[in-house]
Amino acid sequence: QVPLVESGGGLVQAGDSLRLSCAASGRTFNNYVVGWFRQAPGKEREFVATISVNSGSLNYADSVRGRFTISRDNAKSTVYLQMNSLKPEDTAVYYCAGRYFFRSSYDDWGQGTQVTVSS
Repeated sequence: QVPLVESGGGLVQAGDSLRLSCAASGRTFNNYVVGWFRQAPGKEREFVATISVNSGSLNYADSVRGRFTISRDNAKSTVYLQMNSLKPEDTAVYYCAGRYFFRSSYDDWGQGTQVTVSS
């Protein structure tokens, strides 16, 4: 297992930006596909974005494409989620998750960080 810790959440106004970080320990992180997910109150957890091991493949949910950017710094064992033009509907607890590139399910999850966007 690779412990994951999210940070960077907070309370912002619509149109503002935030950058979330997902820090991991251990060299195995460099073999991990990392994803960001979010869960709003009363809703199921939903996919936000993923990034491949070498950053060559990026995927985004339609709801965030063009506003959010996922990136990683393997030297720092950290994945980022830059969130621009935030909307109230982006309000949720954001989680990062990791899995080995050869696995289909995510093995490790962080504790989550709250993002609240006021209108």
